[in-house]
Amino acid sequence: MNNRLNGSVLQTEETASQSPMLTFGGVSKSFEHLGSTIEVLRGIDLELYPADSLSITGASGVGKSTLLNIMGSLDPPSGGTVKFDGVNIYEMDPADLSRLRNREIGFVFQFHHLLPELNALENAMMPALIARYPKKQAMHMAEDVLCNVGLEMRMTHRAGELSGGEQQRVAIARALIMNPRLILGDEPTGNLDWATGEEIAELLFRLNREAGVAMVIATHNQKLAEKMSKKMELIDGRIRYVCEEV
Repeated sequence: MNNRLNGSVLQTEETASQSPMLTFGGVSKSFEHLGSTIEVLRGIDLELYPADSLSITGASGVGKSTLLNIMGSLDPPSGGTVKFDGVNIYEMDPADLSRLRNREIGFVFQFHHLLPELNALENAMMPALIARYPKKQAMHMAEDVLCNVGLEMRMTHRAGELSGGEQQRVAIARALIMNPRLILGDEPTGNLDWATGEEIAELLFRLNREAGVAMVIATHNQKLAEKMSKKMELIDGRIRYVCEEV
């Protein structure tokens, strides 16, 4: 498969004829601190297509998490546009934006952020309950997705009774329950030992391959980053695409 640069956007032969799912146009982000302006992102242009897998690497504090938060509709940019299916998400009605975030985007973080008083099934159900699905339907949805990530025997266990890898699998199940088209991962293997991290990475790649879920992973793990179909490095607020023959 040939990868090529089209302007500042890395494309493959498969995506060249498709419309992008997610588009950044000149996105910038800055913060005010003690009377000074800190520029974190400077004119980011980016296109993500269905079933893409994209790694974002860069030094700590360079803005990888900020970039993911903007992608996920959690934090508006200071400038530029962010479009999902051609619609500028930061011009959407807040209720519509919340529905988009709940139904189209799944989040997996370095720390699983499970509710300790709930078991695996109840944690995985949460996005469906937030979307006001009937409890019984949400339960069946959660059971299906937990089975898909290999936790069919651990559904009634609370977070503290699960291993680190199992907790992260519950977090992935929670991210997948609404059948999102985009998964955003912020160091999803960063808090795991090497072997468990490899298992979680392979699970994410399987979901990308088999379910066609687009995936963006911010990581310091170069081995994980190299497995992605597209790779970018964030340097001084700008992106550099790594282009390879695959």
